Amino acid sequence: MPDRTPADVRVREARPDQHDAVAAVLDAAMLRTDALDDSLDRGDVLVAIAEDRLLGALVLVQEEDAGGEHRHVDAVAVRPNRRGQGIGSALVESALARCGPDERLTAAFDADVRPFYESLGFDIEVRDGRLFGVS
Repeated sequence: MPDRTPADVRVREARPDQHDAVAAVLDAAMLRTDALDDSLDRGDVLVAIAEDRLLGALVLVQEEDAGGEHRHVDAVAVRPNRRGQGIGSALVESALARCGPDERLTAAFDADVRPFYESLGFDIEVRDGRLFGVS
């Protein structure tokens, strides 16, 4: 998969002192997660940074289902004025890179972001009335 990260953006693990900035980006996207604190402690929050400004964030959680344990995108958000610039894709690609060769990455999402996950190679199915993507 080609690197889609914009030239001015780098993706890295979030620092604990970025909790409020991550929460603000998620809030601007009207997303809530109860996993932010635990995910930050585990190093499972990724941030997209440009010029020391947090532009986007992705929160991973560990889940287990019939297919075994895997990482799940609990929330991914990009500041409204930077959407459509490849930042969300860069965050998900970084999350995929953190997965082992046999580990799946999953995400549950609404229909309006289906093209985003399809463009990243996720297989899409319907579960409990929501779309569910598996890498």
